[in-house]
Amino acid sequence: MKDIDFSDMSFKKTKFQNKQVQEKFAAYPMDMQKHLLMLRHFILDCSDVKLEETLKWGEPSYISPQGSTIRIDYKTKSPQQYAMYFNCKTKLLDTFKEIYPDEFIYEGNRAIIFLVTETINVSALQNCINMALNYHNIKHLPLLGGQYS
Repeated sequence: MKDIDFSDMSFKKTKFQNKQVQEKFAAYPMDMQKHLLMLRHFILDCSDVKLEETLKWGEPSYISPQGSTIRIDYKTKSPQQYAMYFNCKTKLLDTFKEIYPDEFIYEGNRAIIFLVTETINVSALQNCINMALNYHNIKHLPLLGGQYS
């Protein structure tokens, strides 16, 4: 696993497409901002098309024209964790669990949960993000719910 250097992530240096998303990030506790900025960076970095950055259900959301929306957030009721949310009506989480059964903490069929104290497997996470951002192009594959020929 590759360690993530959060020290280089700065809210003040970050350019946002959407003022509401920027305000949401500004409202996060300072230590949580870095974790969520890193997730944001991974999402934006994994896309080969321009993503729409917006708020959905009050959470920073990244919409791909060829994929499924990804949301990220932190909940005050669980101050030691943050999450990346996926469309629960897809087979994405089932696929992630099949490929990476021990790499992540999963919340049902909708989220990957990260603990502030854990090291993230960046390669595995980027693969999950890529699958979500390209979901409409790959959902026919058997592991994502498509039928075997």
